[in-house]
Amino acid sequence: MAPHIIHCDCDSFYASVEERDNPALAGKPVAVGGLPEQRGVIATCNYVARKFGIHSAMPSATARRRCANLIIIHPDMEKYRRISRQVHEVFRRYTDIIEPLSLDEAYLDVSDCREFGGDAVRVAEAIRKAVREEIGITISAGIAPNKLLAKIASDWNKPDGQYLVAPEAVGDFIGKLPVSRLHGVGKVTSGKLRELGIATCGELQGLSRDELQRRFGRFGQRLYLQSRGIDERPVQPHRIRKSISVERTYASDLPDLPACLAELPGLIAQLEQRIGGRPGPVRIRKQVVKIKFHDFSQTTVEMQSTSLVAENFAQLLDTGFQRGGKPVRLLGVGIRLPEDPNIL
Repeated sequence: MAPHIIHCDCDSFYASVEERDNPALAGKPVAVGGLPEQRGVIATCNYVARKFGIHSAMPSATARRRCANLIIIHPDMEKYRRISRQVHEVFRRYTDIIEPLSLDEAYLDVSDCREFGGDAVRVAEAIRKAVREEIGITISAGIAPNKLLAKIASDWNKPDGQYLVAPEAVGDFIGKLPVSRLHGVGKVTSGKLRELGIATCGELQGLSRDELQRRFGRFGQRLYLQSRGIDERPVQPHRIRKSISVERTYASDLPDLPACLAELPGLIAQLEQRIGGRPGPVRIRKQVVKIKFHDFSQTTVEMQSTSLVAENFAQLLDTGFQRGGKPVRLLGVGIRLPEDPNIL
């Protein structure tokens, strides 16, 4: 079966839009996010800023320390939504099967596309060319037989590039892929796999499904499938999102509740930016806090709420921490959305 899934990802989307609208920013380190004095976080930054080690979800104060000349611009979400709609209009020239992940990325199923004889590589090239010339920003693309591989591939030739994983090349591509490139594999999991002598997906394939589940719980099943390039999820153009959340795994465990509470403002700011990046209005049904302790046990606490209240997250964090009373390796905050999208 020929590759028919394209993952399109706008390059440093917010920052690229700001550079397009203000040519004086060209060649300068630019980030979009909250201000350092307001405990803001970076939503995205351009490639000049990335040379200083700046990245999304980094506290703005840290980013400014790494680059004193960093230009931080407050997000203009309405402008970004407008540009996102223009990008999606380009997508719809080639397919109606589009699954948006955020304002700046989406999966496209071009299996039934009649343009270019259904050649997904040429479709991706045409999309990138149109976005560059008509909208004035760049987009990178990954082309593959499934969503997992397409998303990994879209990051291969950034910025303004594309990469093909042909069906006959899947085994070789995934076998050489570092395990750190798999979704959900962070520094801690990479470190545990490294202790087992595993650095690539090919090496990970040597562990059985049962052994992976024993060592990593339910995530072991995902590791087993991802390391083999298996992903049967269809592109879902009408997917109903049930929640929005952010989480952070810490290189050093947070020792106590005060240390956890100190992390909340940055997580909440990041969540607010992610909510603002969704197309259309967002209605909140619940607030949620997720805690994973140093021994990998975890708990989730939630409460009814129709708005984002910082004090609620602090209360939920307190409740959840008391359940374990152990050092914390991961914190997450989020919201649950109405299960019926027609409910106000």
